[in-house]
Order: sequence, then structure tokens, then C-alpha cells
Amino acid sequence: MNDLPVYRLLISALSIFFCVSVSAVEVTDLYQDILVVEDKSRDTRLDASRKALLNVLVKVSGDKSADENQLAKQRTKDISDYMLKFEYDERIPGELKLLVKFEARKINALIKDLNLPLWGVQRPLVAIWLGIEDNRQRELVTQESYPQLEQLIYDKASRRGLPVVVPLLDLQDRRLVGVPEVWGNFSEPVEEASKRYSAERSITARMYQEFNSDNWVLDWRFTNDEMFESNRIIGYRQQIVAQMLDDLAQGLAGEYAIDPNAYYEQRTANLTLKGTDTFVDIELAKRRLLNLSVVTQAVIIRKTPDSVEFKLDHTGTVNDLKKALGLDNAFKDYVDPRAFYHIVDKQSLEYQWVEN
Repeated sequence: MNDLPVYRLLISALSIFFCVSVSAVEVTDLYQDILVVEDKSRDTRLDASRKALLNVLVKVSGDKSADENQLAKQRTKDISDYMLKFEYDERIPGELKLLVKFEARKINALIKDLNLPLWGVQRPLVAIWLGIEDNRQRELVTQESYPQLEQLIYDKASRRGLPVVVPLLDLQDRRLVGVPEVWGNFSEPVEEASKRYSAERSITARMYQEFNSDNWVLDWRFTNDEMFESNRIIGYRQQIVAQMLDDLAQGLAGEYAIDPNAYYEQRTANLTLKGTDTFVDIELAKRRLLNLSVVTQAVIIRKTPDSVEFKLDHTGTVNDLKKALGLDNAFKDYVDPRAFYHIVDKQSLEYQWVEN
């Protein structure tokens, strides 16, 4: 993908110069796809556009089998109903690419017709710490050490609409994390090192060759999980790295995607936000709420010395709203400091404002 090197440079620049607060990333290319084509003929363009539509359904739904849906394949016959525009990219000599952009509203409606989940544009950024044992030596994957694998990670993640970052492993990273920390999934230093990349989630992974076999083994897990073995993949090296990204995207979609039928149902909820000391805080909080993919309107209905109450119009369920709030670290579940112990109320919409 042409934008990947730019994305990597942006992440690197941000991490070197300052550390922003952790929050979800807005994926701006969910409703488009780019493919290599042989020529500019109409038939070639139509075939590629149909494939692009199926690829977009995978990205938007988070379901890796969405492109195998028979009804979806039938709908591609009416490809012009969904397309917004197309253009060719000839910047690389000898390579012709077709960029196809689709209308988000119509894709979302198609997702609903296909009874697929709907995963919004706000998605968690995942830091991927991958160690490899090759010829009895262990090393961490970076752009310098394993450039093809690093590129594969970015390419596959982009195909799934999943924001990822492969850490730089520069001196700043290596002060906290080395091969032993990744190989043993020492969560605390890995999560601390991931903060500079503004990662919402972090995974550690280790890859090594099976004894007396051409197969490779890849164990991976989120840093807050206990066991590698729950996510073990065996196969050829590039194949299992690609499958890890598929499984990762599928798992996160299971957490954050919503029922498309609920998406079109407008609902109202009141949210109480503690710690908004100034009007600037309140205005910032309101903007952050309106940036959530499920919130369509936010109105201030009450202000007290230590809190503000918003009336939110939103799509989906209260649980979907809470999932969206969970992607923005400016909002934390409110814990009453006077309470003897904290009881988690899954329906509570009482939060603490922690914007820096």
C-alpha cells in the first residue's frame, strides 16, 4: 500500500518527539481498496472493482470470511451502485494500480443486508512486538532486521483495516524491552514501551522453527493474557504471520463491532462526567464524545461544581456506547474515592475526565 511508509514515518515522528494520550485511531481508508491490474480495459476494471468491494466488506465488518458470502458476490454484479469513484496509480514504473472508493452509507446498508457485524472507523492501535529464533539466534522484527516480514505485517493489517505499529527498537525502546521481555511476555515493560506509540493494545509474539521440520511455530498473545499456547499457529513463516494478523483483527472485531441492525436505531442516554473543572474541559469532552463513531449528538443538560451531564443520541446499544468510550483514554470509569470497594456496573455511564 502506498500510504504505509508515510504512516510509519508519522508514527515514528510522533514517538520520537512527544507521547500523545492513548486513544483509538480513525481509519480513513476503510471504504476503499487498491489492487494491481493488468490494463485499463473496462472488463479488467469491473473485475477488479468487484474484488475491491468484497475486500472492503472484510475491512468494514471485521469478518475475514465476508468476501465468501454468496449474497455479497451476487451484489457485486451491481458494482456501480456502490462505487463513489475510481482512479489509476502509475507512480511505480511498470506497475498499474486501480484505486476504488465506495460510498460508506451504501456499504453500511449492504453490511446490514448481509447480516454482518459493523466495525466503526475508530479502531484500537496495536503495537506488535515479534521475536524470531533463526539459526539458534533470537532477534526482534524491525524494518532493519526483517524488512519483508515487517512490510507483510503492515500490508496484511491494512487489508483488514487494523491500525498497527511495529516498534522502532531504537535506544529508547531497548532501555525497556529486549528479546527476553518479548519472548517471555513480560507485560509491564512491553506496555510501558508501547506508550510512546500511543498504542491502545499490545501483543507479544515469538516465532521459531519446529524440530526436524520445515514448519514454523508462532505463539502470540495480548500482553495482559496469561498463556501463549491459546494462540498458536503452525505453518510456513509468512503464512503464519499473515494468519496472526487475521486472527488479531477477527478478535478485536468481536470486541468492538456492533450489530448492524442496532446501528440504525437511534437511542438516548445520559452520561455523567466528573473532573471537568473548566469550560475548556467541557468543550473538549463534548468534542471527544462527538468523535465517537456511535454518537450522533451530545447536549449539556446539567452542570455542577464537580461534574457535567450530557444527553447523548447514539446508535447501537449502551454496551456499544461503552465500547466506544473504552477506546478513548480521556474517559475512565468513575470510581468513588469514598466507597469502601468499587462495584462495576456494566450499564453505568458515569465517567472520570482524564484529558491531559
